[in-house]
Amino acid sequence: MNIVQRLGSFTIVGTVAFVVDLGAFNLLAYGLGTGLMTAKILSVALATVVSWAGSRYFTFKELGGRTSFHEILLFALTNLVGLGIAAGCLYISHYLLGFTSVVADNIAGNVIGVLLGNVFRYFSYRYVVFQPPTPIPPAPPAAFHHFPTVDRVHA
Repeated sequence: MNIVQRLGSFTIVGTVAFVVDLGAFNLLAYGLGTGLMTAKILSVALATVVSWAGSRYFTFKELGGRTSFHEILLFALTNLVGLGIAAGCLYISHYLLGFTSVVADNIAGNVIGVLLGNVFRYFSYRYVVFQPPTPIPPAPPAAFHHFPTVDRVHA
């Protein structure tokens, strides 16, 4: 898969995960009456699973060198860092720079933060999480499997 195709599929997977996050959050928080923080934690968890599956089976399908457990663990950690990047952008804008409007918060957290977080995620997924399979070295020729025995010479 070339870089344009990979970036396209990464964008599609991210968009689907965003829609899942947004839909699940609103359903849980406003449709089912779940608390806001609980709804957000559950919607992000669900979106992360959707994003991992899309990344594993669509965007990075030819890179399957790790066990699923290790991929999911690294994927989750990568997403936590990505979340930290978005939250950090929001924190800097709101608390350090004093841009406190709703528009400024959304630009900092949901535009700049998400954009920088997605750049980090893409490269982390590509070069850390989804590794190509480790090639198995070919077996040595049969001649190297035989170790000659040393005969004892009796004097």
